Parts: sequence; C-alpha cells; structure tokens
Amino acid sequence: MEAASKFAIAVVPGKRTVGSVRNLIGELGERTDHRLPRLITSDEYKPYRRVLLEVYGIVHLRQRCHRRGRPPGPVRRVPDGLVYATVHKHRRKGRVVRTSIERIFGSAEQLDRALADSPVSAKVNIAFVERYNGTDRHLNSRKGRKVYRFSKDPGLHEAMTHYAQTIYNFCRPNRALRVRQSDDRWQRRSPAMAESLTDRIWSVRDLCCRQASPP
Repeated sequence: MEAASKFAIAVVPGKRTVGSVRNLIGELGERTDHRLPRLITSDEYKPYRRVLLEVYGIVHLRQRCHRRGRPPGPVRRVPDGLVYATVHKHRRKGRVVRTSIERIFGSAEQLDRALADSPVSAKVNIAFVERYNGTDRHLNSRKGRKVYRFSKDPGLHEAMTHYAQTIYNFCRPNRALRVRQSDDRWQRRSPAMAESLTDRIWSVRDLCCRQASPP
C-alpha cells in the first residue's frame, strides 16, 4: 500500500507464510522497478526483514580467511537508502492497549527524515493497510467475518481478491484524495488517478472491456 495515494500495489491472498511474504515483496519490487521506497512499515512479523534483504539487499562477496576449507558464500547487506520500521501491538485481554515502534533498517536520522517528508503521517503506523483490509472485506463478501459467506474454490477466491483490488484502485473515488479546483469545486480521484495511471474514474464496464493482464 502506497500511503500517500492509497494505491494497493500488491495483494497476495491466503495464509501469511514465508512464501506468501516472498511473493508479496517480490511483486512490490517488480511493480516499482526495484526502486527503494522512502519508508517501509509493517507489523512485527519476522520474515519481512529477511525477504526485504532478498529483494532489496546488495550482494557482498566475502573474502577467504584461510587457505583450506570451502570458500565463504556471498551475503546480502542492507543498502544505504532502505528504511524499515515495525509496529508492535501490545494486547491485554484481546484488546490493544499500546503500541511500540522498532527501527529495523536505516538510521534514526533517516527514519525522522522520511516521516518529516511524508504528506500523510508523522509517525510509523500500519493504519493505511488496515483500512484497506476493511475496505476489501466490504468489496468482497467472501471475506465477511462471522457470516455464512465463504469461498469453496481457492482459485475463485484469489480471482475475486484481485478483482476487488482493481475496483478499489481504478473504479472507486477516495474521499481523502479529492482536490479543490480553480472554480472551488472538488475533483474526485481514485488511487490510480493519484498515481497518474489514469485521468478519470473508471466504470466497471470500462474495467471489464479491457485486458488488465496477459491471458
């Protein structure tokens, strides 16, 4: 999720495992041409830091220390511009009572600079992703909780997840993204418009009449 434009870059449905995290971060890197984001935030799920090094890390060749034995393998080091922080929720009786921030990659100065440059938040949080998850549940009734609605086929569930993601990005105006025009009227914008991927809000007919991905 890109916080400023509310654009959902990559979504991987299913259980959260190392494999799904690797697919998610891999898609994020491919769809952003592997440019380093100013700041990456998530919860404290540990595989994130390892997979971030796999995708964005710099390969460093280690020198042999001794003449005998197998030569040491390459390692991945954190690039200078990678800033990553996590949010840990402390719960009591099932309720969140407080949160704590942990800086994983990058210096404290880099983190403060990234937060100062952010147009939407002055502190590390995961509220934007959680808000998208709530919107996704409203768009996709298969994910409703404590109701008699579910998917019987994993393939259809995954297809509906990506369909809801595309509807959210291109067909739904976001109230937080509207801008005031010169005539004092408000222009409604979708996340795709905020990312300059399109100049208008698509209808569902527009979406269904164009090929969004290779067959």
